[in-house]
Amino acid sequence: GHDLTGWNVDGAKRLLNSTAEPNASVASSAASSGFAAPSGPTYKVGLLGARGYVGREFVKLLCNHPHMELTVASSRALAGQRVIDCFNLDESAADSGVAADLCFQALEPEDLVKDPTSQEVDIWVLALPNGLAPRFVDPLERSNPNAVMIDLGADYRFTDEWAYGLPERHGARELIKGAKRISNPGCYATGAQAALMPVLQPLDGSPLRLAQGMIPSVFGVSGYSGAGTNPSDKNDPENLADNLIPYSLVNHMHERECTRHLKSRIGFMPHVASWFQGIHLTTTMHLDNAPGTDAILEAYQKYYEGQPLVRVTASAPSVKENMLQHDVRVGGFTLDKDSGRLVVISTIDNLLKGAATQAVQNLNIALGVQDEYAGIPLPKA
Repeated sequence: GHDLTGWNVDGAKRLLNSTAEPNASVASSAASSGFAAPSGPTYKVGLLGARGYVGREFVKLLCNHPHMELTVASSRALAGQRVIDCFNLDESAADSGVAADLCFQALEPEDLVKDPTSQEVDIWVLALPNGLAPRFVDPLERSNPNAVMIDLGADYRFTDEWAYGLPERHGARELIKGAKRISNPGCYATGAQAALMPVLQPLDGSPLRLAQGMIPSVFGVSGYSGAGTNPSDKNDPENLADNLIPYSLVNHMHERECTRHLKSRIGFMPHVASWFQGIHLTTTMHLDNAPGTDAILEAYQKYYEGQPLVRVTASAPSVKENMLQHDVRVGGFTLDKDSGRLVVISTIDNLLKGAATQAVQNLNIALGVQDEYAGIPLPKA
C-alpha cells in the first residue's frame, strides 16, 4: 500500500527463511487476446523496479511457475549483481524461473526501445514507486505493443483503460481475460474490499444491504514492510516498538481506490505496527434490515464460493496466522442488532495476496493459462 522502495535483507530475515510448497505443473493455453503462447514452455517476464519487497516475492513465485521465466530485471542499486544472490534464492530452486546467470540491469525508458532482450519480453511487471510507471509504459507501448503489462503501483488504478485486477469481485475475471494492461489493486484495498463487496456489491438474492446514507469505515493496521525501506518513522523498529502510528487518516489513496471500485464512499484510517508483514482490517458498516450473524456468514460464504484465495471463517482471522499465506481471510462477524451495525475482520499478507500473488493470479487469467492459480501455493482447506 506504499511506494515500493529498496529491498533490505537485514530487515526481513523471516521473509528470507520462508518457504512455499510448489504448485503442480499444469498445461497452458493461448490467451484469448490473440497473445499466442510462446513456442517454448514459458512466457518471458521483465521486472522493472526489482528492488522492492514485492518484486522479490514475485520472483519467488516465478520459481514455481510452470509457464513463466524472468529474463529481464532492472534495478539501479543492484545493477551487475545476480538476481538469485540479491534475493537469496537457492540456485537449483531458481533454475526453472530465473536463470542462474541473470543479472540486474539499470534500464532507463529509452533503453527499452534499443535492448533486444527487452523487446523479446512477453510480460512486463512494473514494481515502481508511484508516479514512475508512465515513463516506462510509453516507450514499452511503442517498442513492444503486444506485451502484457501489469502495474503493481497506483498509477493506473483510477483509469478504465487498464483492467483492475481483483478477480474475486463478481464479473471481474471477464474484464481481466485477454487484457494487456492490468492494474494490480493495493494491499489495503484488496483486504478492505474483500470485507465490503458482499454488502456493497451483493449477489442477487443476498440479504445484505448497506443502510441508506451510511458510510462504512475501515480501521487498518499494516506491518512496516508496507512502508518500504527508505528510513522513516514508519519503518523504524525502535520507533515502532510498543507503538502504533496513524497516518493519512482521510483521503488516503486506498480510500479513494476502494470508493472508486466499490462505487460507494468509504472511510479508511491506516496505521503501521511493529510486525514486518501482514495487515489487519476492522470494517464497520450499518446494514438495512440486518439478518442474524448465521445468515451473514452464509451470505459471505456464498459470495466467495469456489474462491480458494479468499477464506471466510466464523471466527476472526489473525495477522500471525495469515502471514506468509497467499489468501485473504474474512470473518469474526459481529452484529449489534439494535443499530444494525456489522463489524467484519479481514487479514491479508500485504506482500502476497496484497501484491505479488495477486499479480501472478491476474497474469494467469489475462494470458489464458489453464490454471488460474499456476505458480501459487494454494492454502490448505
